[in-house]
Amino acid sequence: MSTMPEKALNNLATESRRAKPMNIPFNIPFNNDTTLGSVLPPSFECGSLFKGRYASKVHQFFKEKYGAQEVVLTASCTNALELAALLLDLKKGDEVIIPAYTYVSTANAFELRGARLRLCDSAANSPNIDLQKLEALLTPKTKAIVVIHYAGISVDMYRLKEIAQKHNVFLIEDAAHAIDAYYDSRRLGSFGDLSTFSFHETKNVTSGQGGVLLINNAAFVERARILRDCGTNRHNFHLGLVDKYTWIDVGSVFNLSELCCAYLYPQLANIELITQKRIQLWNNYRDGLARLANKGLFQLPFVENRCEHNAHIFYIILKSRKERDRLLLYLKERGIVATFHYSGLHQCPYYQGKYKKTKLPYAEICSGNLLRLPLYFDLSFEQQAYILECIGDYFEAPKRRRHSANAYLAIPLYLNPILEEGAMIANVVKSIFPFIA
Repeated sequence: MSTMPEKALNNLATESRRAKPMNIPFNIPFNNDTTLGSVLPPSFECGSLFKGRYASKVHQFFKEKYGAQEVVLTASCTNALELAALLLDLKKGDEVIIPAYTYVSTANAFELRGARLRLCDSAANSPNIDLQKLEALLTPKTKAIVVIHYAGISVDMYRLKEIAQKHNVFLIEDAAHAIDAYYDSRRLGSFGDLSTFSFHETKNVTSGQGGVLLINNAAFVERARILRDCGTNRHNFHLGLVDKYTWIDVGSVFNLSELCCAYLYPQLANIELITQKRIQLWNNYRDGLARLANKGLFQLPFVENRCEHNAHIFYIILKSRKERDRLLLYLKERGIVATFHYSGLHQCPYYQGKYKKTKLPYAEICSGNLLRLPLYFDLSFEQQAYILECIGDYFEAPKRRRHSANAYLAIPLYLNPILEEGAMIANVVKSIFPFIA
């Protein structure tokens, strides 16, 4: 994907200087109003919400594009992970290896089922897990390895799959970031025995909240249908295989509403267009920040040659948390909402209260030093030029302003996700009610 010519970016930056200051939120959910109007016209029959037309379309999209054995739409990606954990049939003492640098949903799904968590550190050049450290964590009690594709960028999936098969453990892809991303031309989400995706409002495609579980291992298909249907064999009843359905296992309701599916499906149908625009923005960031990165001021995302990411996140990793927080505050004062991301799970009170304290240095670097820049479909190139200009000013001004940033530095790391969620909600409220200051 080509990027904007440097001259065009410079011209936009010059124009943005005249138009300062701008107000640029971290994220704006994909605006599907036009398409939704055709899905839900004024004459829309409310009863059609229960017929499952759009749920079927979403279901078929994942069946066809990912080649999944079965697809279970869920109310959230957390929901999908919880269903995956149920399918593993975990017993006391079973271990599950997960990334140290991930959202708590990855951990909670297996913690709730009684598994013992083993945390894998990030790699030196990426927030993703370090495959060289992974094998040392495997024991006879290991039941599964869970991997995330941070920012839509994966590890070497062939090597990861080889490790899982060698040790006879299940591979689960928490692909919350990775819709329409690939490794060696193969879709992320198609490698694991089980894979999950998120349609949260911060994701490339959204239903506000929602998720999906892909069953790629045929051994899980039958039980997945039972768990999805409140632990009953209702699926077989509808197929005429039994004369009535009854309760035969544990289970719950994991549905994604038809209204959410109606909002989501047009985005899935146009996902290549959405990804294309995001990649152009991502490439502009990379090219616009390369000179500063080459000076050693920060680290840009590492993308292995066989990875085809989806531009879900553009991040930089600063040299210290203090530097990260100063830059955050500098951008905030200029109307730009950049943000941090996860705290390492091993740094959180729950983990430290239950498990042995451990040092995972690269996950800690990501927790303290990683900064995410605004990236969403409706971000204009003029706005992006302004963001790049402000970052350049911060690093290259003769007397760089040194703010105390005490408001950031005094915050415990484990509160980062809570504050980020609050900031995101505030931005959404302001977009709906612009008269709120």
